[in-house]
Amino acid sequence: MMQALLQALVSGLASGGAYALVALGLGITFTTTKTLNFAHGDFVSAGSFIGLSVMLLLTGAPLGAGMDALAVDGMAQLVALALAVLAMGLLGSVLYLTAVRPFAGKPGMAWVMSTIGFGIIVQSIGLALWGPAPLKVPAPFGEEVIRIAGVGLRSQEILIIVTALAVMALFDFVLQRTMIGKALRAVAHDRRVASLMGIDVAAIMLGAFFVSAGLAGLCGYLLAPIASASLFMGLGIALKGFCGAILGGLTNPRGCVLGGFVLGLLESLINLWQAQWREIVLFALVILVLALRPNGLFGRAVTEKV
Repeated sequence: MMQALLQALVSGLASGGAYALVALGLGITFTTTKTLNFAHGDFVSAGSFIGLSVMLLLTGAPLGAGMDALAVDGMAQLVALALAVLAMGLLGSVLYLTAVRPFAGKPGMAWVMSTIGFGIIVQSIGLALWGPAPLKVPAPFGEEVIRIAGVGLRSQEILIIVTALAVMALFDFVLQRTMIGKALRAVAHDRRVASLMGIDVAAIMLGAFFVSAGLAGLCGYLLAPIASASLFMGLGIALKGFCGAILGGLTNPRGCVLGGFVLGLLESLINLWQAQWREIVLFALVILVLALRPNGLFGRAVTEKV
C-alpha cells in the first residue's frame, strides 16, 4: 500500500508540474490584462508539434513521421525546445495584438470569443499540417524507468517537476528583484497609475502574453514524450491548469504553481482510490475549496505598494 501511495505521489507531482506551468501562464496574463487566453490548450498542443517538427527537420525526416526509429541527440532536443518556446511566444504576441488588444476597454467580453476563435484557427492549421493522429516523441533522457524503493520514476516525469519548480523560482526572482518584475506588478496593480509613472503598459501586456504562450509551448514539449503529441491533448491540460490557478489563487504566481501541484496530487490520489470517480470528486473538492476560500488556497486580497 505504501509503495502504491508513493507511486501516486510521484505521478501526481509530474502531472501537477504540467498543470503548474499552464496555471502560471494563465495567471500572468490575467494579472496584467484582466483577460484569459481561451486558446491556451491549443497553444500547449501546438508547442508539442512544433518541437516534434524541429526534431524531424534536424534528423532529415518528413513532417508527420513518427520518431520511433529516429535517434535525436541532446543538442537537437535543446534546439527543438528553444524554437518551440520561441514560436509559441511569438504566437502569443500575435494573439494579443489581433484578438485581445482590439477589444480591451470595450464593453462586453468579445475577447472571450476572439481567443476561442484564435485557438480554433491554430488547431485547424495544425490538423492540416500534422493530421489528427497522435505521434510518439522521444524523451531527452531516454525511456528507462528508474526504480527507487520499488517506486518507478521516468526521467521525463522528473524533468517536468524540476522544470516547473525552476520556472517558478525564476519568475519569482524576476518579479521581486528586477525592474521588469516591478513594472509588471505595477501594471497588475493599476494600469493607469503605472502609465503615469512612465511604464510602457502596452509592452508589459505584450510581454505577458509572450511569456504565457511560451510556458504553454514548454508544457506541451515536456508532456509530448509521456502523452504523445496530439492536437487534442491541450484542452484537458489547460482545463486542469485553469483549475489549479483558481485553486491556488489566480492573481498569485506562487499560488498558481502550488495550486497546479495540489491539483495533480489530488487527481493522482483520487485515481488510486476510485478512478471512475476522479473527475467528480476532484471538481467537487475544487468547488468546495472555492466556496470556503474564494481567493484560492494561497490567494489573498492585499494592497501592494510598488
